[in-house]
Amino acid sequence: MKIAFQMDPIGPIDIDADSTFRLAEEAQARGHALFYYTPDHLSFQDGRIMARGQSLSVQRVKGAHATLGEMQEVDLSDFDVVWLRQDPPFDMHYITTTHLLERLAPSTLVMNDPFWVRNSPEKLLVLNFPDLTPPTAIARDLATIRAFKEKHGDIILKPLYGNGGAGVFRLDQNDRNLSSLYELFTGFSREPLIVQKYLPAVTKGDKRVILVDGEPVGAINRVPAAGEVRSNMHVGGRPEKVALTDRDLEICAKIGPVLREKGQVFVGIDVIGDWLTEINVTSPTGIQELERFDGVNVAEKIWQAVEARRG
Repeated sequence: MKIAFQMDPIGPIDIDADSTFRLAEEAQARGHALFYYTPDHLSFQDGRIMARGQSLSVQRVKGAHATLGEMQEVDLSDFDVVWLRQDPPFDMHYITTTHLLERLAPSTLVMNDPFWVRNSPEKLLVLNFPDLTPPTAIARDLATIRAFKEKHGDIILKPLYGNGGAGVFRLDQNDRNLSSLYELFTGFSREPLIVQKYLPAVTKGDKRVILVDGEPVGAINRVPAAGEVRSNMHVGGRPEKVALTDRDLEICAKIGPVLREKGQVFVGIDVIGDWLTEINVTSPTGIQELERFDGVNVAEKIWQAVEARRG
C-alpha cells in the first residue's frame, strides 16, 4: 500500500519512544511505501486534498533514522492510508486538518477516522462514560470551578485541550491559588478548563492501556517522579511493566465497541486506580514501551487492523 504520515517534524523524534516511528518501521517491513509531510503542508486545491512532502524510509539508527526524498506535491487520494499523527494542541489548525482529511473518504482510509477524532477530544469523550470516570466539571466560569473545589476539596485543574502534562495543577484543600491560575489560563485562552477530583492512586501510577480496533492489547504504568503530580513521560514519568486488571478489562469492554464503530483503530486510554480519565485518539503513544515490556508486536496488530479495513 501507499502510506502517508501527517506528523510533526521527523528529525527531532526519539526513535526509542516515538509511536509514529514504530508504525512507519512496521509498515516498511510489511512492504508498504511511505510518504511524510507536516500538517502545515496540507492543502485543499481545486477540489483535491494535496500535501507537500517527501518519500520516506526509516531505520533504527539514531541520528540517521529517516531518509527523505525530494520535496514533491501529491494528491492524497492516490494513497491507500493516511495517518493523522501530529501531536496536539487540539486547536483550530488541528481541527481544520480533520475537515480536509475527512474529504478523502472513501478512496483513502484515514487513521484514526478524522470525523470522530474531531468530535471525540480526549478529555470530552470520557463524558460518555460517567460510571467509569471520577467527578468532573468543564467550565470557564470561576464560580462553577470554585464550587467544584469546595465540594471535592482536592482537585486537578488543567487545560481542556492540552497534552503531555502541560499546565496540569493539583489544588488541595489548603491551596489558595485557584483565582490566580484561573486568571492565568483565561488571560491567554478562550477555552474552558477541566477539573477532576484528585485520585490519590496516581502516586502508584497512571496506567496507559493500548486498544487496537477496540480490543485491549496491553498496558504500561507511568509512575510520577518524586514530588510530581504528573505521570506523563514527557515530564519525567517512569514507565513500568503492568498487567491489565479486571477493572481495566471492564472499562475496555464498555468503550471498545464505541471506538471500533467510530474508526478509532489506535487508542490509548488513561486509567488511575479504578477510574478512566482520558481516551486519547489524536496521537496516542506507548507502543514501544509496551512492546519492550510484554514482547507483543503492537505495531503489527495495528497494521493488521488497518489492512483488514482496506480489504
